[in-house]
Amino acid sequence: MGPADGLAGRTDGVAGRAGEASQTLDRGLRLLHLVADASAGLTVTEAAHRLNIGRAAVYRLVSPLVGHGMLRRDSDGRLRLGAGLLYLARRAQPLLAEGALPALRRLAEQAGATAHLTVVEAGEGVALAVVEPSWTSFHVAYRAGARHPLDRGAAGRAILAGRAGLAEPVSSSGELQSGAYGVAAPVLGVPGLEASVGVVALAPLDVDEIGPQVLAAARSVAATLT
Repeated sequence: MGPADGLAGRTDGVAGRAGEASQTLDRGLRLLHLVADASAGLTVTEAAHRLNIGRAAVYRLVSPLVGHGMLRRDSDGRLRLGAGLLYLARRAQPLLAEGALPALRRLAEQAGATAHLTVVEAGEGVALAVVEPSWTSFHVAYRAGARHPLDRGAAGRAILAGRAGLAEPVSSSGELQSGAYGVAAPVLGVPGLEASVGVVALAPLDVDEIGPQVLAAARSVAATLT
């Protein structure tokens, strides 16, 4: 075997190890998604079946994920998401808000209403970014960090519509605050993100007029984040 043959052998070995590492990473990420979608958690056997790999391979995936706080085992040994993911989510939130601000500013000025980006956190809608219009005499003071059920208000119900694959604007009247009107649309196509963009005002909103503006802003935010 000549020098070139030896080099080819080493190159093949490096490529093989890189391929194995990529496959392991892919399986680990798929495992996180499976656990996230399982409200009752997953057993190792269930995870192995869904990943189509052996139990030993699942244990090899679980160990480092538990070590980094991405997964945890409950008292029954079922796999659940770990608190380490909350840390990552908190670190990502300012980046999401920053990316959405230009579209929210345009929407607030166009609609003359307070614009907001709402995301899902712990099963509730949370206002992550809020922009008030600059030219109106009165507008809704909507606080970033405000939480509400997903089935109340335009922002939450737009997120639920997005889960069903619907991109049409959703409107609400007085559901979260008496005398407040909202229109929102889901942010679709951003992996791992459930969110909506909307406006809220103190007067009824014309959905035929405001709806396309809100929908355009939601699409702009999605394009920025992907």
